[in-house]
Amino acid sequence: MTMLKAGKMNEIADEMLKTQLQIIVLQELRWKGVGKINKTKHILYYSCNLEKTSQLGTGSMIQNEIKKSILSFEPYNERLCKLRIKGRFNNLSIISARAATEEKTDEEKEKFYEDLQTIHNKIPKHDIVIILGDMDAKIGKEDVYQNVAGKHTLHEITNRNVEWVCEYAIANNMKIISIYYQHKRIHKGTWISPDGNTLNQIDHVIIDANEKGVVEDVRTMRGLNCDSNHF
Repeated sequence: MTMLKAGKMNEIADEMLKTQLQIIVLQELRWKGVGKINKTKHILYYSCNLEKTSQLGTGSMIQNEIKKSILSFEPYNERLCKLRIKGRFNNLSIISARAATEEKTDEEKEKFYEDLQTIHNKIPKHDIVIILGDMDAKIGKEDVYQNVAGKHTLHEITNRNVEWVCEYAIANNMKIISIYYQHKRIHKGTWISPDGNTLNQIDHVIIDANEKGVVEDVRTMRGLNCDSNHF
């Protein structure tokens, strides 16, 4: 427990309560170990490196009012974890993901998507699967990607990581729904460089193609005080 940076998590919890968000998925927690932290108004689940503090670590934070709907939490590794939630008609399996960055080797990227597939394969077939997180994928406007990813993207040209995430989505009959909705530029960008000059759309929402109608909208929420260069 001494590894936890409670102050920052309290800031995130305050913003979650202020905005009435019920579930937040988290990446780059930079802690050690796996576990669950119960607070008065929220619960935090985390999945980090078991042996040392690293730059990675994933998790989920929920408001206490929905804790009875949580069926299970599955920590997998520092890049992946899954929260399963009871739904009215179908249960939801929400995967928090931190993909390998653009400069990583193909072997590291392949390992991430193999791990993601392992988690995916264990999910009950009637669950709605939603993958949320930093995929480090700048999806461009090339026609080849529009069937799986939509067209309302911030970028003109894709980076190499897009091939990995699109191939995964196609193989699992999923849609990258985060660029299906038309918004202003400031509501598309999900990451900004430290100097404030570069805005990227690299965090994405991926959902079962047959269930994409359950999502009403996806957009960036700006102005939250969480000490992060991601919105």
